[in-house]
Amino acid sequence: MLKSIQFRVLILAILCLAATRGKAQVKVGDPVTISVDLNKEKGEMKPIWAWFGYDEPNYTYMKDGKKLLSEIAALSPVPVYVRAHNLLTSGDGVAALKWGSTNIYTEDANGNPVYNYHIVDSIFDTYVKRGMRPLAQIGFMPEALSTHPQPYQHHWKPGVEYRAIETGWAYPPKDYKKWDELVYQWVKHCVARYGKKEVESWYWEVWNEPNGAYWKGTQAEFFKLYDYAVDGVKRALPTARIGGANVTGGAYKWLDAFIKHCLKDTNYVTGKIGTPMEAILFHAKGQPRVLNGTVTMGIRSQLNDINGHFKIIKAYPQLKNTPIIIGESDPEGCAACGMSTNPENAYRNGTMYSSYTAATFARKYELMDQYGLNLIGAVSWSFEFENQPWFAGFRDLATNGVDKPVLNVFRMFGMMKGMRVEAHSDRMYELKTMLDSGVRGKDDIGALASKDKRTAAVMLWNYHDADKQDKGEPLQISINGIPSAKVTITQYRIDAEHSNAYEVWKKMGSPQNPTNAQIAQLEKAGHLQTLANPEKVNIIKGNLIYTVTLPRQGVALLKLDW
Repeated sequence: MLKSIQFRVLILAILCLAATRGKAQVKVGDPVTISVDLNKEKGEMKPIWAWFGYDEPNYTYMKDGKKLLSEIAALSPVPVYVRAHNLLTSGDGVAALKWGSTNIYTEDANGNPVYNYHIVDSIFDTYVKRGMRPLAQIGFMPEALSTHPQPYQHHWKPGVEYRAIETGWAYPPKDYKKWDELVYQWVKHCVARYGKKEVESWYWEVWNEPNGAYWKGTQAEFFKLYDYAVDGVKRALPTARIGGANVTGGAYKWLDAFIKHCLKDTNYVTGKIGTPMEAILFHAKGQPRVLNGTVTMGIRSQLNDINGHFKIIKAYPQLKNTPIIIGESDPEGCAACGMSTNPENAYRNGTMYSSYTAATFARKYELMDQYGLNLIGAVSWSFEFENQPWFAGFRDLATNGVDKPVLNVFRMFGMMKGMRVEAHSDRMYELKTMLDSGVRGKDDIGALASKDKRTAAVMLWNYHDADKQDKGEPLQISINGIPSAKVTITQYRIDAEHSNAYEVWKKMGSPQNPTNAQIAQLEKAGHLQTLANPEKVNIIKGNLIYTVTLPRQGVALLKLDW
């Protein structure tokens, strides 16, 4: 009996010491229990998060665009892929909301093609100089090739009906051979400018959301558009990688028809069976709503989009190893709709966007494992909007050059390398529950963990669909299998007080014309911050117990180095 009492006292002392190391006040009540086993590998820690995209390509080489791209490139240990709309759209290169142009293709008085690569080169140059790679979108239709060229440039703005964007750029070509030649000349030019090896590392994809507002032709006409685009790409560079179809809105039958066309139908160009498809792309979007005055996310909608499309792909055994890219993967569908016209988008400036991002990416890994498919990327359709009001509620990573909290989640992901390892939380929702109902009861408090040769990382989040915050709950994290007698622990944090320029801006009085000193303060507040100084901890028999308190909608990363 005495030995038993002594053992219990020893365990209690260890737990108290761990809580002290956590630098956090633990409230009364049982802590959330999280266990991580570094010896149990689940698969590669694929950087599926290192993909970004946006509608307005001309922002790429503007002041804040270049700054943000540099930051994105710096946070990732691998080359980041970037996707942009309007790379073939006609116009003067002046950006507007949901609009951009390169004027790559025009025709002379006799109808002969005239190619101008200046603007599109400026876009790709910006990526390549930063070690980034294009997910090069072949779209949209140049005015000179469109079957319905007028009206061409739209003048959409938030609050205007979305159909206003559906103008001449969305129509099929009047001459598919000219379309083929345009693609051929463009890819050939890229090989000459950037080199064969560089362009071989890119992905090419045809169009965007052909099952919706972005395509005014039939399904068969899209398949024809795709075949001719593939022919142009492959004539210029046979080893180039190309795919489609970037369907949206749970268009499972549409994606299935596209796959069948590529595998089994007659190619419109060659007359033979099949068309190359080296990547499969689709979109996945959530559905936030304002319920009883509170923004309430629709995480289940986004995850069900992924689940439904995975089911279609899984039905084709020959596609098991084909790369899958979620071409747009977001909480909802309109990045350029601010919260003034769409109050449900108020989640975008604060930490709700951060915790949602952590919770959804963890489930993307789960779905990938469940289906045994080769998911290589999930494009966050979030960039920046040049010369717009501060914190206007656009879905972006930065505002006027100041990073939003959500960008720091990707900085955390950038520190997760090597292999994913087993992590279990007694408060993390099962995948089936997330698909059925989202997070409507208790908070989803979960963990995603990785390990590499001399480091490990544990991402923690406290997420709920309802955009409300609290002081948080205590988390007791047990990490087993640490191959060292000593480690250095650094805790990074995103919450109301850390890595959060939005809260600092509000405390300033929400200025729309901040001073230079205020901007410098906001830039500093926008960077990823630690909760405290790194700690050196002794490890006994490969085990560590660490306690933190994580506020609702907060995200933490525990980084272990030895």
